[in-house]
Amino acid sequence: MDEAAPAGRPAFRHRLENWIRRRGRVDPLPMTIDRRRVYVLPTKFGLFYAVMVGVMFLGALNYNNNPALLLSLLLLAAGLASLVYAHLQLSGLCVASIDAEPVHAGETLQVKIGLVASDARARSGLQLDCNDGHAVAQATPHATTFATLPVATTKRGWLEAGRLELATTRPLGLACAWSWLWQGQGWLVYPALEVNGPPLPDRGEGGHRAKPASAGDDIHQLRPYRHGDAQHAIAWKASARATHLLTREYEQRVDADILLDWNDVRHLPYEHAISRLAHWVELAERHGHRYGLRPPIGRALPADRGPHHRHACLDALARLPERPA
Repeated sequence: MDEAAPAGRPAFRHRLENWIRRRGRVDPLPMTIDRRRVYVLPTKFGLFYAVMVGVMFLGALNYNNNPALLLSLLLLAAGLASLVYAHLQLSGLCVASIDAEPVHAGETLQVKIGLVASDARARSGLQLDCNDGHAVAQATPHATTFATLPVATTKRGWLEAGRLELATTRPLGLACAWSWLWQGQGWLVYPALEVNGPPLPDRGEGGHRAKPASAGDDIHQLRPYRHGDAQHAIAWKASARATHLLTREYEQRVDADILLDWNDVRHLPYEHAISRLAHWVELAERHGHRYGLRPPIGRALPADRGPHHRHACLDALARLPERPA
């Protein structure tokens, strides 16, 4: 039994969409919309227009009024031309790409859709709908135009892309032409961040570790000279006693690595614990610390920092099962 049609969507279109969904259709990108994939139906205004023209036509025939009859035929021709033009607005349109940067749950996902008019006709007034998001876009001939489609997120994990609907009511609003694109991919949603979360866990004794460097406060060791070493780092007295040049290597104090361990938050509710770890990941990345992650399941991520490491940590948290193992 089909689900009830959403408010504002005709039952015919809803049944057609369910039939396509059951076929398991997936459209690879880039995808060009051909004439067989465009559906056209009159709008409510178009139905009123058709009734009005029909009444005018019958009245003109009844009273044998040639000017009124000519006007009725012209209006009928304009309506038919509107149906054809609405069809041509989508026919030949190419969806080049669909992409979105991950966001935290509760934030708005900005889906970027690349549209290209494959012929010399520009398209305007295109309406895009996907996962209850809505945007209006246009497509220019032989050049990619990007439209941003805002999609609300409610929970972490993989957000199914569902179907993308492209529609238009141009030029007169008498007909609605639409086409559907079924995507096989989805978008990643990071866990929600804990609001007013605690600071990062303790880094251990002193919170620092020593690292050899070419400059610093304390001399770490002497090593043979290498091409490119600064002259002020050369130990001339020690080099005079040796048979080759020696260079001072200093000891530089750097922050110790931070381990974001599931055992530190396991006393919290499951989703709350995931949100706290996500909060710590963002906090450590913001302050430039090196940090590692030990999730409840899966492999631990060694200490590192940078956008790629941040994404790897948040991705591991987002893909955790909905219920604790």
